[in-house]
Amino acid sequence: MPDAVTAGIWQFDARPGRIEANLKSAQEGLSRLAEQGAALALLPEMFSCGFDYPDMAAHAARTPMILDALGRQAKASGLVIAGSLPEKDPEGSGITNCLYVIDADGKIAGRYRKIHLFPPIDEDRHLQPGSQPVVCHTRAGALGLMICFDLRFPELCRTLCLKGAQIVLVCAQWPASRIAHWETLLRARAIENQLFVLGANRYGEDPDLFFNGHSQMIAPTGEVLAFSAAPESGLTAPLDLSAIDEARSAFDCRALRMPSAYV
Repeated sequence: MPDAVTAGIWQFDARPGRIEANLKSAQEGLSRLAEQGAALALLPEMFSCGFDYPDMAAHAARTPMILDALGRQAKASGLVIAGSLPEKDPEGSGITNCLYVIDADGKIAGRYRKIHLFPPIDEDRHLQPGSQPVVCHTRAGALGLMICFDLRFPELCRTLCLKGAQIVLVCAQWPASRIAHWETLLRARAIENQLFVLGANRYGEDPDLFFNGHSQMIAPTGEVLAFSAAPESGLTAPLDLSAIDEARSAFDCRALRMPSAYV
């Protein structure tokens, strides 16, 4: 495991159904982050196609092509790349919202299928939920995976913490109307678990929703290390992973848990 890693987030507009344009934006952003020294890069939720439900099956069919392209880019640039895409449910006929992690060798290091689907945008009607928390081990460290609405469920992040995550990645399409919740919950998950949290949010507009980014990186102490509210923008920050042990040196929340009292 590395002692430190420079992380990056590429914040952009994941336009519904615009796979070619979205992939171009993502790849250009990843190149910029790599040029700035990033070894880990996070993209927003459903960055290839947005929540374009009528054509979601067709979009999911193109996900392997996108993963191949990003795998080549990861290997060429030395980046660990993460972001969510529609995936054909391997256990059924439906589609999942899947956060993929591609390691710096170009191979898929982990995949997490979103557990908590968001009813107000009918996600639960069109997509299948996952059921398993995921921590994957990469050249950038041990990464815990979450997607958007998952952020409201502290049990999931605590599980990732107990499974050894050093950095929790959260990709999202979190609307501006509730952006204060996004910021508060990102910091809360970092503070209560004493680890790094990275949140990549969309910046753009749908007919009924506006997304204003506010992507950010949070230290185990709750300090905001990097932030952006600008359209199509990148942010980077060095993450000193020894800060996790430093935050836990006075009291380690994992060791002080009382599970028998939580039922």
